[in-house]
Amino acid sequence: MFVDKVTVFVKGGDGGNGMVAFRREKYVPNGGPAGGDGGNGANVVFEVEEGLRTLMDFRYQRHFKAERGEHGRPKNQHGKNADDMVIKVPPGTTVIDEETQQTIADLVKHGQTAIIAKGGRGGRGNSRFATPTNPAPEIAENGEPGQERNVTLELKLLADVGLVGFPSVGKSTLLSVVSAAKPKIAEYHFTTIKPNLGVVDVEDGRSFVMADLPGLIEGAHLGVGLGHQFLRHIERTKVIVHVIDMSGIEGRDPYEDYVKINDELKEYNLRLTERPQIIVANKMDMPEAEDNLAAFKDNLNDKDISIFPISAITKKGLRELLLAIADKVDVTEEFPLTEEETESRVIYRHEKQEEPFKITRDDDGAYVLSGDQIEKLFKMTDFSRDESVRRFARQMRGMGVDTSLRERGAKDGDIVRILKFEFEFVE
Repeated sequence: MFVDKVTVFVKGGDGGNGMVAFRREKYVPNGGPAGGDGGNGANVVFEVEEGLRTLMDFRYQRHFKAERGEHGRPKNQHGKNADDMVIKVPPGTTVIDEETQQTIADLVKHGQTAIIAKGGRGGRGNSRFATPTNPAPEIAENGEPGQERNVTLELKLLADVGLVGFPSVGKSTLLSVVSAAKPKIAEYHFTTIKPNLGVVDVEDGRSFVMADLPGLIEGAHLGVGLGHQFLRHIERTKVIVHVIDMSGIEGRDPYEDYVKINDELKEYNLRLTERPQIIVANKMDMPEAEDNLAAFKDNLNDKDISIFPISAITKKGLRELLLAIADKVDVTEEFPLTEEETESRVIYRHEKQEEPFKITRDDDGAYVLSGDQIEKLFKMTDFSRDESVRRFARQMRGMGVDTSLRERGAKDGDIVRILKFEFEFVE
């Protein structure tokens, strides 16, 4: 089964907890705090593996959670950092954040890696909190939570040439006769329901990868037909080979087919119009094909575009076509999917600072504190120690939580909820 789009959940490993410990050794008069820091959590890393061709493996495992760092130890021993969780993906995989729809990584080369979810840093041990006024603190941090997000993986095939056109114009037949690929061929529409790849060897020793994509129909960019599922695969191709049924055997006008398919490509992604295009007039062995080709050339506005009359069945005209495609591939550079910023230019963008917390009310009247910053602070607090609890209270007061609760009408004894935990508001 060909799988080219899937959504998965990834979570970086939590940091290890810092430790509260004290040095107690015989004949050592000056002990003091000796709790070590926790180790950093593992990152979730995607790495390109050229042997993979689809995202099939992600259909059976959609949750990836990296290991947490080791907890701190006595004698100021640092906990071990967790090893990164490396997940293999096929070349041509684009990783998109599901919430923001921003592209996180575009992975195309073998061995290329990208950190998709960062692990949390380890919590600090009590030796980090020692001060002249508090030389023996009983405070240690819990590890920072690892980053978690839902990401969409889109596979865009790495092909030099993409075959586009209406259903049943002969794309699969053309691929089957010029390469060793064995696509399904039959006398009905939408025979091709998944992209097929084939390596084409030209007689002069050159070669290129050709992709046969499911047939497009009018409205494909809006989700009509099957082709809309695979339009993304055209984005990586250097050259578009537009296959047209010049026989008109299905009652369609070849020139109208040409215009409609180009409109679909433009509506899907305007940058596809930048790709060089070669027109293949297929089924020239059929009656009326010559007359239709003459009319097609008269209607064509761009007289410089290359048109190659062929018959995929009889293999007539294939030699000239393959040589022309190889020439076009040689002189056409890669089209990057994302704009790369040059090293000599730094762009500063103003980002609105996120509110450290939000206050809402539950149905039972409790005040609910939410927000990434306060929830992270809460998770990193060790509530089993009074000194840590007092520190958390001071931090919340410094963030303005107490003042905001009073402004919302909170009174002594009211319930305040953070995540699944409850506190009493005290004046």
